[in-house]
Amino acid sequence: MTTITADTANTEKSPTTEKGFIALSEKTARLLATGGGALTALSAFLAWTWTTAYPGNLTVYGYPGGLQVLVLIGGILTTLFGLASYGVKGLSWLAPAGTDAAIKLSALAAFVTTWYTVVSIVVELGALVDLEPGAAFAALVSLAAVIGAFALPFKRPALEGPDPDDNDWDKFKHEAGNKWATFKASFATGPVTPAKVLPAWTEILLIAAVLGLGLLVFTYGITTAYQELFIGFLITTSFGAAALNKAGLMARLTTLTNRHRNVALVGAFAAAAAFPLTQTDDQYASLGVNILIFATVALGLNIVVGLTGLLDLGYVAFLGVGAYTAALVSGSPNSPFGVQLPFWAALLAGAAASMIFGVLIGAPTLRLRGDYLAIVTLGFGEIFRISMNNLDGVSGPDVTNGPNGVANIPNINLFGFDFGAAHTFLGFTIGRFANYFLLMLAITLIVVLVFRRSAESRIGRAWVAIREDETAAEAMGINGFRVKLIAFALGATLAGLAGVVQAHVQYTVTPDQYQFANAVPPNSAFLLAAVVLGGMGTISGPLVGGALLFLIPNKLQFLGEYQLLVFGFALIILMRLRPEGLIPNRRNQLELHDEAAAPTVLGKAGV
Repeated sequence: MTTITADTANTEKSPTTEKGFIALSEKTARLLATGGGALTALSAFLAWTWTTAYPGNLTVYGYPGGLQVLVLIGGILTTLFGLASYGVKGLSWLAPAGTDAAIKLSALAAFVTTWYTVVSIVVELGALVDLEPGAAFAALVSLAAVIGAFALPFKRPALEGPDPDDNDWDKFKHEAGNKWATFKASFATGPVTPAKVLPAWTEILLIAAVLGLGLLVFTYGITTAYQELFIGFLITTSFGAAALNKAGLMARLTTLTNRHRNVALVGAFAAAAAFPLTQTDDQYASLGVNILIFATVALGLNIVVGLTGLLDLGYVAFLGVGAYTAALVSGSPNSPFGVQLPFWAALLAGAAASMIFGVLIGAPTLRLRGDYLAIVTLGFGEIFRISMNNLDGVSGPDVTNGPNGVANIPNINLFGFDFGAAHTFLGFTIGRFANYFLLMLAITLIVVLVFRRSAESRIGRAWVAIREDETAAEAMGINGFRVKLIAFALGATLAGLAGVVQAHVQYTVTPDQYQFANAVPPNSAFLLAAVVLGGMGTISGPLVGGALLFLIPNKLQFLGEYQLLVFGFALIILMRLRPEGLIPNRRNQLELHDEAAAPTVLGKAGV
């Protein structure tokens, strides 16, 4: 590895191509990475342990099982990107932005998953002798692939030397910053080669294939039967998705979906609607409907935070308002009102109640800005929870049954269709949670359409103007208070819609479900994290972020009291590496990455 000293760094004017972090020739490094990837894929067909005590049955030769399937995927990706780097005919489309960064990330996917599995076998079974030779072979060849990948040359950035007047701590920080910049440069990619414009039907088929693949990945992740497999799934999908992104395939997909936006939207919801048909166990369908509820509420919060730039720390209260309203008017025996409205009326009542609360809270507080507004919204969230807790007939009127909540909420019956009963269609049996999943999916579609039309409208442009500079926007004639109040009310209304469905899905509504922060979402802290993690100002960002932030804590419950600690560290690392979010708005991406080239046309807020 070549060392860049302060003297040479000061004279350096532009990035230079040098050897990688490991001293190997480029030819050797590329061969080692590609061959190591192929052998890693082959190792998945060997036995890794002699006993079935470790979950996934890794004892069979010739048939990958459990975590071996994930290692196989990582090895195949590394091999394909390696072959594409050699210019193999038919594989150039795999890496329109270059192959080297993709090779590194896919090799890491296979390596980390392999070594996690090997170490996990030894720890859980108690001894090295529990490993079969296939495990040792897999560990060695995956290590060889990573060594080859990080020996590939890359363009080192032009670095500045330290200030002679700096103290030791400043020099240390400067050196650490230079090393971090060099490490990031090793994953840099070139511009994406424009794809050949294909016939419209071909592009639509490609979009459908990608959506089908996305459904397969989501279904695999949500149905992981044991904790080791889920952790391996997270490792493989994280590095694998990063590899596809660095290769330029994500940019190509974005181009296709922007060209056929309506088709992509319909296709995405059709793929999601197929999820319940793949399930025979209500356990995973239940998880799916709760993910949809959480993700939909996150999309509503995205109007307030992502488009308008208002920091709302009590947004979960609007979900609670909708849920409590539905619980009180849907025929629960614990309701003091004794009424049972049809579902459509309860849905409208929940949305209207949330909107009214949004206006009542927003009207006196939205003249505040920044941290002051955040504190007020946090207070509103706590006031709502405490109020619902005290309306028990002792501390206040008997309305909500206090901490016991409103229980025994009946299932939805819409036009004679009972959502609580199983139904058979075309040979598929759709259970209770699958029914609610499809209902919630329809409501999510409504929320997406409202968000999209609002973001692209005149009021949406006013929201963005307020977010960027409220003083300048008001100077240009925008009524800042009115615009912010509309955003607050609309966001609250969308949360109320989801709250109505949540009340019927869970049968019971209690105050403890709507805290600012706890170990299990939904809560205000996780909702805000979902918007920031997914990508503020976009449609797909909060949906993806919400799905991840609901699924991961549910799957990591085995960590017990350390769950939030591990989860917090993971979020810090992700935000450090990708502060703009997983699916960023183009404008935000340019603001957070100075080196990014300005596009010809900025992406719309709904992309």
